[in-house]
Amino acid sequence: MSKIKNIRSLLLSSPYAEEGHPEILECFPNGAKRTIGMVEITLENGTKGLGEGYLAVFAPRVFESIVELCTPYLIDADGFDIKQRVRDLCRVCDYWSLQGAARHVISAVEIALADAKAKSLNIPVHKLYGDAKTDRMEMYGSGGICDTKEHFREELKQLSELGIGLYKIRAEKDDIIRTAWILEEAAKHGIRVGVDMCQNLADPPQKVKEVVDYVTGIQNLTDQEIIFLEESIGPADPEGFKALRRCVSPKVCGGEIITTPTEMNERIRNQVYDFVQPDASVIGGIGAVMEVFEQANQMNTEVVVHAWGGPVAIMASYHAAFAGGGNLVEFPMLDFPLGDEMLGESKAILNGFLLRPDGAGLGITFNDEIENKYRFDEKAVYSCKTLDRGKPPESYWEEN
Repeated sequence: MSKIKNIRSLLLSSPYAEEGHPEILECFPNGAKRTIGMVEITLENGTKGLGEGYLAVFAPRVFESIVELCTPYLIDADGFDIKQRVRDLCRVCDYWSLQGAARHVISAVEIALADAKAKSLNIPVHKLYGDAKTDRMEMYGSGGICDTKEHFREELKQLSELGIGLYKIRAEKDDIIRTAWILEEAAKHGIRVGVDMCQNLADPPQKVKEVVDYVTGIQNLTDQEIIFLEESIGPADPEGFKALRRCVSPKVCGGEIITTPTEMNERIRNQVYDFVQPDASVIGGIGAVMEVFEQANQMNTEVVVHAWGGPVAIMASYHAAFAGGGNLVEFPMLDFPLGDEMLGESKAILNGFLLRPDGAGLGITFNDEIENKYRFDEKAVYSCKTLDRGKPPESYWEEN
């Protein structure tokens, strides 16, 4: 037992991608800078643990306020009893946020407690949740937000140099020629391609027939196959995902925005996806991802953790993947210096595989120098009101 003696929220902002990157043009109206939100918990033994909630990318002050609200309920409580601390916060937040924003903060607290406890015991976080079945795990490159052939080729070169053989691109239903082009181009490098259709914020969602027409159109242009379709239907339409599974050959997946294991597990039992994508910084922490793994194993559904947050969120999901027996994890490709500094050698990649992090805690580096270097910028906020970036017409992808 070690009591919780201090809790503070940390908002940090870092350069992200570059000014002309399509995601910056579309979602960052104030320029190429991104914010993350962390919780730092100090135990009475002096150990500090870090956690992260994905919420702060979009609403940093909301994240900060919920942390402030929750703090009095945790001070002087046993920091080693992680499950009970999560239950405490659920009692505080569930009436007004059973799903959604508060769950991101609960995630951050759970991850921070796991980091602090594992450091206190001098073991990696994944050992708190289960015995890892492997010392390495295949990665897929997560990028493909590209408007030019040159940009795609740069990312394919990066993946080739790392030995990564699976590449996730972003595409809309009308990007048929563009998708066929990248399938052919990736094949030259021996790289397979999955597609994120970015419907995780869609209301109303695109129709199943529209996705089928997209896949069929691509099949008419190339013999190269799409490996998976991520978030191809909106999150409020699980029956649409089920229907799509019956109509297309690529695996159908999703779930990154689901904020409770209860909802995710219901979708697993209902066979909504071929594989699910829980995020430890969204769904309630690493323990919540373990609940998803347990249900998925019973239903023979694969779990591929989502890892697109800041460094703490990424490492939390990686530890969850090793503890839960995952086979594949996401490798975010966009440049993020803060993440590089905090991850250091913990995110070690060899021949396309993530090596299991076996240092104490999450394996995160954090100090006053990093905190001062990446001070919070109020304008560094992701906008869900996407801007038209003026991407090239489909005919561009037909040109030699």
